[in-house]
Amino acid sequence: MTIRKPPPCDDDGHAFRRAMADVRPLPERQDLPAGPRPRPVARFSRAGRDEVLRESKVDPTDTAALETGDAMAFRRAQVRADVLRKLQRGQFAVEAEIDLHGLGRHAAHDALRQFLNASVLHGLRCVRVIHGKGLRSGPGGPVLKHVVNHWLRKVDNVAAFASARPVDGGTGAVYVLLAARK
Repeated sequence: MTIRKPPPCDDDGHAFRRAMADVRPLPERQDLPAGPRPRPVARFSRAGRDEVLRESKVDPTDTAALETGDAMAFRRAQVRADVLRKLQRGQFAVEAEIDLHGLGRHAAHDALRQFLNASVLHGLRCVRVIHGKGLRSGPGGPVLKHVVNHWLRKVDNVAAFASARPVDGGTGAVYVLLAARK
């Protein structure tokens, strides 16, 4: 049996130079000048950010009016309990609706006020207000849901309101029974 020995190496540097003998450097390339960068787009305007901060610091004026449960229901003293039950069951025809999703507190308040005034002027009896469930509202919970509950209680032309049936938006919407125009 014969044992072969590897050829002797002078040193590591010599072995490296031998291995790299056929290697050629890459041709130099000229980098293209960088074009103008696109302007950054702000996700929130300063005014929108300030409004959100201002809204987060405002405490509701009437905490008793803000229910903590999912379903909302309210009726004035002159409205019978069976009328409220019919409203909760969706037994009144909804004649108009407004969707407040995506609006800030102040914009939603103005839109709701205008909608209710127009509904009363047109002699509508039952409308639906979609406020959303507040699933993406964070730890503070649903903002619009609570303030809609608060605002509707203060409107004289609102006789009663109740959370909608699941098919009509569930706890993300309310049926509003309007009083006759005076």
